[in-house]
Amino acid sequence: MKILIVYYSWSGNTRRIARMIHRLVDGDIVELEPVNPYPGSYDATVEQAKREIRSGHKPPLKTKIDNIESYDIIFVGSPNWWGSLAPPVASFLSQYDLSGKTVIPFCTHGGGGKQKVIDSIKALCPNSKFFPEFVVYGSGGSDLKDRVSEWLKPFWEKFPENEDGSS
Repeated sequence: MKILIVYYSWSGNTRRIARMIHRLVDGDIVELEPVNPYPGSYDATVEQAKREIRSGHKPPLKTKIDNIESYDIIFVGSPNWWGSLAPPVASFLSQYDLSGKTVIPFCTHGGGGKQKVIDSIKALCPNSKFFPEFVVYGSGGSDLKDRVSEWLKPFWEKFPENEDGSS
């Protein structure tokens, strides 16, 4: 099984989770980068992202993934931005056909939970199989590795050839 971990992170929280997953399952890891980065200011980013979410804008990405068809399992990570999927993740999911692949969503949030994030991923991957999501507040806290490992236990049962980190 070939594994890809793809995510978007503005503050670093989703990146931390993605890297933890990567350490546990190996595979390839790719951070999505919009052509025009979001501002460094939190308030300016909030305003821009809210406009994009309201209008359904999917920003163009610098990130290109060759041979997406070669991956069997794709972890997809997004922060919860105002109840929604971050626009760069929506761009990625709209650009690539993940039909027939196992998609494993993960989401970080600042107190709002997953809201529409996971449902949006599922809607953009209508012909994919899904593994239960991982949703975490902020950067995950000091017990993050234990919680991610616990979440992945059924993954190891379903895909035991990846348990040693090989794919």
